[in-house]
Amino acid sequence: MMLFDDTYKTIAQRSQGLFKDKGSRFIAHAIPVDSESQIKQELESLKKEYFDARHHCYAWILGFGKESYRINDDGEPSGTAGKPIYGQLLANDLTNALIVVIRYFGGIKLGVRGLINAYKYAAQDALQQNFIETRIIKESYQLRFAYEDMNDVMRIMKEEGLEQLNQNFHLSCTLDFAVRKNLADQTVKRFRDLRKIEIKYLRTF
Repeated sequence: MMLFDDTYKTIAQRSQGLFKDKGSRFIAHAIPVDSESQIKQELESLKKEYFDARHHCYAWILGFGKESYRINDDGEPSGTAGKPIYGQLLANDLTNALIVVIRYFGGIKLGVRGLINAYKYAAQDALQQNFIETRIIKESYQLRFAYEDMNDVMRIMKEEGLEQLNQNFHLSCTLDFAVRKNLADQTVKRFRDLRKIEIKYLRTF
C-alpha cells in the first residue's frame, strides 16, 4: 500500500495559445520549468521577443508539493490577469509549469470580467495545445562497495527494478541509482542490511 502520492502532473513541452476580443490579442505561452532561474530567463526572452506588447502577465508553480508559486498582473487591474492564469494551472493540477500571456491592446477596454475571461481562455488554449504528463517522484542514491560485493549489489538492483544512473567499477566501486520515492526506504534498508556497503542520498527529482 502506498503511503502517499509520489506522482505529480506537469506539461510535456512548450505550447502556444491565442484569444482575441475587441481587437486585443492575448498570446499565451505554456512552458515546462524546474527552477526560478529558468523562469527568469524565459520571462526575459519573451519580453525581448514581444517587446512592443503592452502587458506580459504570468503565473507559475514549482515543486512536487506546489510549495512555490507566483502571480503577476503586469499593470493590468489587480486580479484580472495573473490570477485567472494561475487558476488554469490549478484546474489542471499542474506544477513545474509557467504560463505567460502577452497582450496587444486593441484600443477598446474590455472591463474586469472581459479581462479575466481573456487571460483565462488564452491560458486554457495554450494548455489544450499541450500534453499533461503524470511523472513519478524519484530519489537517487550512491553506493560504495568492494568489487567482491558486486553480485550482491546487482542482485538487489535487479530484484527492486532500480534505474542505474552512473557507475565506476574498479578496485573500489561506486554506483548511482534512482528509485521511486515510495519504495526508497525499503530499498535503502536492503542495501544497509548488507553492512559492507555505504549508501548516500543524492537528490529528489
